[in-house]
Order: sequence, then C-alpha cells, then structure tokens
Amino acid sequence: MGRAFEYRKASKLKRWGAMSKLFPKLGKIITMAAKEGGMDPDSNAKLRTAILNAKAENMPKDNIDAAIKRAAAKDTASMLEVNFEGKAPHGILIFIECMTDNNTRTVANVKNILTKNGGELLTNGSLEFMFDRKALIEFDVTEAMDLEELELELIDAGLEEIEAEDGVAIITGEYTSFGTLTKALEDMGIEITKAHLERMANTPITITAEQQEDIDKILERLEDDEDVQKVYTNLA
Repeated sequence: MGRAFEYRKASKLKRWGAMSKLFPKLGKIITMAAKEGGMDPDSNAKLRTAILNAKAENMPKDNIDAAIKRAAAKDTASMLEVNFEGKAPHGILIFIECMTDNNTRTVANVKNILTKNGGELLTNGSLEFMFDRKALIEFDVTEAMDLEELELELIDAGLEEIEAEDGVAIITGEYTSFGTLTKALEDMGIEITKAHLERMANTPITITAEQQEDIDKILERLEDDEDVQKVYTNLA
C-alpha cells in the first residue's frame, strides 16, 4: 500500500471529522473560492473542487448553496489563507493551514495551543523541506477502466503514481499539476469524487502509545479552532 492510501486511511480517522466542526470549515473554503473566482462552478475550477470535496463529506446541498451565497454578501469579511509551523513534544513536527478573517487572533490562538501543550511556534519556512506537497485525486474504478492505459495517458498531465484498492483509485502528482490532472480526468469523462492538495512527511517517525496521547491533545485543540483548516504532522 502506497503513501496515498496510507494518507487516505489516516484522513478518514481525523479527529475534526465531526459534522459540527467539518461543515463550517468546508463552508469557508467554498465562500472564499466563490469570492475569488465567481459563484459559477462551471467557470470557477477552485469552487468546483471545493463543492466536490464538500459533497464527498456529505455536506447538505443547502449548506453548500448558503456558503456560495455568502460570497456575494457585502458584510462577508475577506478571508486570508495563512500557514503556521510548529514543534510538539517527542520530535513531532506540525504544519498548520488556516483560513481567517483576523490574522492576529489566529496567530495568538495557534501559539497559545502549542505552548500550553509542550510545543512551540516555529519561524515560517522551517518545515517546508520536511513535507512534500502533493495533489491527491480520487475516483471510483469501473470495469471498463484500464488503469495501465490511464496511467500512460496521464503522465503528460503530471501523474506520478496511480493506485487502486477496494474500487477506489488515487492519483498522486506534484501540487503544481493539480489543475492539469483534474482537467485531464474531466476531459476523459472520469467523475472525480475527491481532490485535495496535501502535505506528506518526507521522513515519518513512530512514537509510543503514551507519547501519542500527548500529541493528540495538541492536535485536537488545533483542529477544534475555527480558523484551522488542516493539520499535518510527521507521524508515521
């Protein structure tokens, strides 16, 4: 099993998967995509992907429509995408992606969570080389598909690897190939079920169950924060 499927398995078990936390985060992404590129998903690829991922998490259509409409509201605050890098106990590194309308608040919250739980906030750029940024795209495998042939057709679009398991295929490529890969699949008539830019640790490390409890406390508090979108670690 490759890194993409290991990531997918871990992603399904993320602590902030509860609907009460997940839907507002997905809504922010949809609203920001609509504000940036327009409210029509047919002409706004970023919005189209945001809606796709929201549907994959069973976000109701009414919630999706409401998030799109918020982009047109005059009182909707401008959102900013910001990243933070930190260190947790036991040699665990943390990369935090946020979306916020108040950067001062978000910096204070992230720093407070880390320092109160035995971690520290690092200078941005400290961990960039520790994580590979990848495009991960999922779709269902049909009987008519020839994955070897599909792999050859997608190489020019930026494909690095294609894996399949339990009727699901995951395509991995460099993050810069996200657009070309999704377009290539759409042109082939393949329905994408999920598409993300993810960060994968170059050198994952293993810790004990007791040490994991310390890390879980930090991750849970970070993921509970309304401004935090995703948290990546170098945990195996």
